[in-house]
Amino acid sequence: MKIRRFLSVFLLAVLSVTLSASPWAAALEEPDIQCKAALLVDAHTGAVVYAKNEHQELYPASLTKIMTCLLTLEAIDKGKLDMNQAVTASASALEGLPSDGSTANIQVGEVMTVEHLLYCMMLVSANEASQILAETISGSVAAFVGEMNAKAQALGCENTHFVNPHGIHDSQHYTSAWDMYLIAKEAMKYEQLMTICDTPTAVIPATNLSAARTLRTTNYLIGSWYTRGYLNGDAHGIKTGSTSQAGYCLVSTATRGTRSFVSVVLGGERTELENNEIRTYSFYDTNQLFNWAFDNFTYQTLLREDDMVLQVTVSLSEDDHVVVHPKNDVEILLPNDVAPEAVERVPSLAADPVEAPIAAGDVLGTMTLSYNGVEYACVDLLALNDVEASRSQIFLRDLKLFFGKPSVKAAIAVLAALVILLAAWKLIFSRRRYRYGRNVGRSRRNGYRGRRR
Repeated sequence: MKIRRFLSVFLLAVLSVTLSASPWAAALEEPDIQCKAALLVDAHTGAVVYAKNEHQELYPASLTKIMTCLLTLEAIDKGKLDMNQAVTASASALEGLPSDGSTANIQVGEVMTVEHLLYCMMLVSANEASQILAETISGSVAAFVGEMNAKAQALGCENTHFVNPHGIHDSQHYTSAWDMYLIAKEAMKYEQLMTICDTPTAVIPATNLSAARTLRTTNYLIGSWYTRGYLNGDAHGIKTGSTSQAGYCLVSTATRGTRSFVSVVLGGERTELENNEIRTYSFYDTNQLFNWAFDNFTYQTLLREDDMVLQVTVSLSEDDHVVVHPKNDVEILLPNDVAPEAVERVPSLAADPVEAPIAAGDVLGTMTLSYNGVEYACVDLLALNDVEASRSQIFLRDLKLFFGKPSVKAAIAVLAALVILLAAWKLIFSRRRYRYGRNVGRSRRNGYRGRRR
């Protein structure tokens, strides 16, 4: 009976973990996401708010260009390139591209700046711009692809492999929603990325081979030139992608007040509804995720810097404890219906007891805050005030430590053994002397009565 009860509880626990797409699944009704994979992350803390098949290997299509943009911005940051640097499109950079792929119609021999190539790549997803930048940075597209894979590995991407810098379909060119988030998060460290990809319309000046170009973003969340119904005033960037094999994909961010989220969706479909509406689920699902998060989550302050959270035992002092407080305020994104008291707070001390002397502000431990088994914050715990050490207690401690050393213990043992041996030897010698020494001598001197001559 006990075994059956244990198995039933265990199976329920496994099912609850398997069916829960996020830590909040039990508390919130989640949006109905149609894309094959989706991920929503709190941009400030990195906490996962929603996840569906986030580690499944899928085709990224032109989301690949986020990595190409990242490596370009890194090259600029290292001084290898300059935004205003003029680049000439080579014939090799335009080779092998499909005629029906995304393009800005850049021609062989055309001269454009690095900045304008980035706008062409990120706004209208120009495949040729990707290869031109790849050649400029690494000397060849193949060498650049090697750098892409090395960077993905360095970022911790475990389900990603790139074959080209643009995302044109290849069965060995894949990623996951989680890996795409890691790449986008790194790229977002560069302000130039958001400046470029958050632009609905850009005009590229005339070049040596072309009149001025007007570029309009393919991202329906920030520009509604091609379709209506997806425009989102909270959304910013980042990149779209679509092929027949990959479906419709999107990496986007959204900010409302102090809350910001990063969204990744892969493998969306485009379908015609009964009312003749054409729905592209990469945009539709992303809007669902953003609206759901903004409607249901807020930041709640769980710890304040002046909170006295714990008394820590102190040794080597006349004071037996010191109060600790958080190093800083701690805010966590929580569902609106989750009370702050439901968040578990677990302290971890560097030592117990902690030895004096202690200075105000010393780090004596940490406190982790978690909910539903997921850790959301870890803050240092600082001593509130100074605690002086007791000289007499330190002396006794040092004395104890000294005599507790193995070498000292061994020396004391040897000395004790020598003392015992010396005492034993003296005792034995004294007995022998008493028995054979003094008595024998006296008997010889006093017992002889011979005649003198």
